Amino acid sequence: MMAGSGIKNQPPDSLNIKRAKGVIAGQTILGAGSLAILYGTWYLDYPQSGFHFINDNNEWRGMDKAGHSMTSYYIGKVGYESLKWAGVKEKKAVWYGGLLGLAYLGTVEVFDGFSKEWGASPGDLAANSLGTVLFVGQQLAWKEQRILLKWSAHLTGFAKYHPSQLGVSFPERLLKDYNGQTYWLSANLYSLAGMQGRFPKWLNLAFGYGAEGMTGGRANPIEINNMLVPSFERFSQFYLAPDIDLTRIPTRSKNLKLLLNAIGFIKFPMPAIELSKNGLKFHYLYF
Repeated sequence: MMAGSGIKNQPPDSLNIKRAKGVIAGQTILGAGSLAILYGTWYLDYPQSGFHFINDNNEWRGMDKAGHSMTSYYIGKVGYESLKWAGVKEKKAVWYGGLLGLAYLGTVEVFDGFSKEWGASPGDLAANSLGTVLFVGQQLAWKEQRILLKWSAHLTGFAKYHPSQLGVSFPERLLKDYNGQTYWLSANLYSLAGMQGRFPKWLNLAFGYGAEGMTGGRANPIEINNMLVPSFERFSQFYLAPDIDLTRIPTRSKNLKLLLNAIGFIKFPMPAIELSKNGLKFHYLYF
């Protein structure tokens, strides 16, 4: 196929040179540019040191590690889909695109490793790898993603005690307050072995993990900015809920399909069962 021709008549895995150049250039500029901005606006403000590791596995009851896995998963997913759009062959798109998340977040860990304030985290590296393996493994085995990593969030009352870490504005609190976040493994029932024809193609069953009672990373501070902080018990939560795979909803609208794919990482609000130290709890609608 001639370079630059439309995708409409393009055979599967037929490389579109023009698109491929655009994808590679875009990934390089976005990746290198964002890392340069991150380094210049964050790491340069702190003293540097020799490369070293730290153990931060006890921070935020593992919620930050779940975030690492999800970020690595979706950077790989976007990398793969952009290469497929350019006509790159399946296996090459899986490996080259799917490993982007691991490479990108691995570079951030190198920045951390040379920062005196932090250090490279083996836990973060393992979480990044887990997200990449989940995407690449499924794509190689099934050529589709039957188990998705998803995210949901709601506001909590903990942010007011430590706003510098848990956020001030609405978007900040959703993104920074781990107390209100839940990370999900959302499995598509239709595509699992023996389930075809028994469930709608878009119906998933999701298993979630969350945590609460956290006003600090490793432990809750007694005092913040000369103000006493109430004593909260830190504990984990586990969830079971139905879900909707937005990427599998049939539609003829290309714009709607793009939108559903773009927000497909969000766990659809549904009833849920929660298990924690407080026993079983039913939520009529859980975000």
